[in-house]
Amino acid sequence: MRIISGTARGAQLFAPKGMDTRPTTDKVKESLFNMLQGEVPGATVLDLFAGSGGLSLEALSRGADRAVLVDQSREAIGCIRRNVEKLRFGDRVQLLNCDWQQAVHRLSQEGTAFDLVFLDPPYRMDDLSPMCDTLLEKGLLMEDALIVWERKSGSDKVLSPAFSLLKQRSYGEIEICFYRYAKEDDQ
Repeated sequence: MRIISGTARGAQLFAPKGMDTRPTTDKVKESLFNMLQGEVPGATVLDLFAGSGGLSLEALSRGADRAVLVDQSREAIGCIRRNVEKLRFGDRVQLLNCDWQQAVHRLSQEGTAFDLVFLDPPYRMDDLSPMCDTLLEKGLLMEDALIVWERKSGSDKVLSPAFSLLKQRSYGEIEICFYRYAKEDDQ
């Protein structure tokens, strides 16, 4: 697993051991970021199930301004911390070792809002509507924020009407869905 492009191109990343995380493969990550080209530069990124941090760190390498990486696993946070230090992105990264609800509460108190959100939860979490609605209710999404949801192929779950599906791509057992948030008066 490595950084595909940008200022940290080619850097190898550490990943947590075991089956609790599923790092996005380089092939899928490259395809995903090809579709995100115009969204990343200058973005503030939220990664709620960061694992190794690969997606957020790729975004930072490609010009995102800042990223908040959340994971409840201490081992995952340890790997992310090592990756951040290796890439020298420490001044642009905030790490939160907690579950998504605690992270959302804390970030809403800080007044942070995001342009780009990566969601790669455990596959057993197949309905992310409550999570995305909470992000919205807490004011954590910028107008026109993009949500990238990596999930098991064949899932029929969709997000609430506040989010419109832009595109969906399958890569074997996984599927990437791109949703755009638009304020009600814009819909």
